[in-house]
Amino acid sequence: MEPGIGTRLQHTQFGPGVIVDVRLSSYLISFIHHGIKEIDKKDDALDEIIPEQIKPVGETSSEVEKSLLQILRYWNGIGEPVALGDRWKNGMMLLHPADKSLKPKEVPVEMFFHKIVMLRDRLRVLEQNINSHKVLTDEDKLNLQQYITRIYGSLTTFNVLFRDKEDWFVGEKGSKEE
Repeated sequence: MEPGIGTRLQHTQFGPGVIVDVRLSSYLISFIHHGIKEIDKKDDALDEIIPEQIKPVGETSSEVEKSLLQILRYWNGIGEPVALGDRWKNGMMLLHPADKSLKPKEVPVEMFFHKIVMLRDRLRVLEQNINSHKVLTDEDKLNLQQYITRIYGSLTTFNVLFRDKEDWFVGEKGSKEE
């Protein structure tokens, strides 16, 4: 049976590759180090790689998954799970407009809390991006970092929602201007 698209091959000159197209008398093969080449089907330098011959190289799928999750957390702002305080579970926020002819808005506390945690995680990613930025000067980084610290300080009101104190927002400590 003739190899088809997706078949892994080894070529003595070009190394390992995968068939990406089958033509009448040739294969289009994508080689790892040499790009796409058209190779005659009768080329003696071409051998099919049989799956039993393939030796596992690199990480296992669970190691790859762990690595990917770490990367996603670092770059996409996916934070560690943060617990809502027990007294707020299944709670409801009620927002009353000043105009009594308008209806109040109910917001589940869990939904509001989730938004606060997402905001915190995105601020952390912003901090990481500022600190690792290659073009910003140290002075620029410091100025931007001070704004972020002030933002954290503005968000301390929401600390009451967090179950654990280590998850709280913290602004500038002990540097009160008089």
